[in-house]
Amino acid sequence: QAQLAASGGGSVQTGGSLRLSCAASGSPLSYTCMGWFRESPGRGREGVAAIDSDGRADYLDSVKGRFTISKDNGENTLYLQMNNLKPEDTARYYCATRGCSHRDYDALLGYWGQGTQVTVSS
Repeated sequence: QAQLAASGGGSVQTGGSLRLSCAASGSPLSYTCMGWFRESPGRGREGVAAIDSDGRADYLDSVKGRFTISKDNGENTLYLQMNNLKPEDTARYYCATRGCSHRDYDALLGYWGQGTQVTVSS
């Protein structure tokens, strides 16, 4: 089973951009669906984006057109490019291997590493 470590979070103003990375070790990601979910007080865990082994992506409606999920199989790394960030995107972001739809990551149980904090100020 792959060990996952998310990084790249930070504090930005509304409209800013961040690129999250998820380094995987222990198992190749080439044939795996992966995704990002976020967690914040009052909202719980919310699936944000997912990608399948062919590179097809699926997004939460509120991030469509702003976020892009991608995967570098050679580097065994998952990415989430986040543009035009909004205060409601503030959360701790995690990567996981669960399914190929962003909905597969809603209310996802279990420990998925420490995640990376994204804070967007208005």
